[in-house]
Amino acid sequence: MTSFALKIIAMISMFCDHFGDAFIGNFSFLNLIGRIAFPIFAFQISEGFLHTKNLKKYFLRLGIFAIISQIPFSLFSYKFLNSSIFNLNVFFTLLLGLLSIYLYDYIINLFKKSNASNTASLTGLMGIHLDKIFGILIVLLIGYVAELLNTDYGFWGVLVIFAFYLFKNDKLAMVISFVTLCVLKYGIQIIQYGYNIGYILLGLFTALSIVFISLYNGKQGRKIKYALYIFYPVHLLLLYFIF
Repeated sequence: MTSFALKIIAMISMFCDHFGDAFIGNFSFLNLIGRIAFPIFAFQISEGFLHTKNLKKYFLRLGIFAIISQIPFSLFSYKFLNSSIFNLNVFFTLLLGLLSIYLYDYIINLFKKSNASNTASLTGLMGIHLDKIFGILIVLLIGYVAELLNTDYGFWGVLVIFAFYLFKNDKLAMVISFVTLCVLKYGIQIIQYGYNIGYILLGLFTALSIVFISLYNGKQGRKIKYALYIFYPVHLLLLYFIF
């Protein structure tokens, strides 16, 4: 499955989710289908970091569309989700996720360069790699910032993006880490709000996205660089005005 195919699946899934919010209103099967979208977008961020020819432009593009999408996102949220809290749209989460990958990678490479002649200094007591610990702490800090800013998917979203990058060369570890994050996300919600079959279903459909991600063949397919970026704010505005 190409990157193009994954993006199409994510876009359809996302539209189903938002269409369900606008047209049906109450929790529905369309919202379950919608859980497939974000993990695919998160995976695309990790792939984008690895393959982009210009990282600065990649950051800039995400930032610009995060700003452009905020008004459509807020209008949609206030009208259909009855949101009384100001939230930032998913592009901000993707941007922070990309930043977490960049800083982690930067820290690892910085330690390697500065300690090239003394690799033992990278390792603390009991064989613990200090560079990785410091890098992961930075990722957790960025995740906390995402939570403070009320970005869509927040702390969890940043962790998912980072996990896809961290285990990019180990598909089994990627699957296990992602499913574990799904269990933690909805398990915590059950602990907080009590058992509800809805949380189980949401967790299962979120985890289902890893099936499509695992079928990724490493090929780009058709290029639709800006289609996804434009689709997000446009479809939110259309649903807002139609319904």
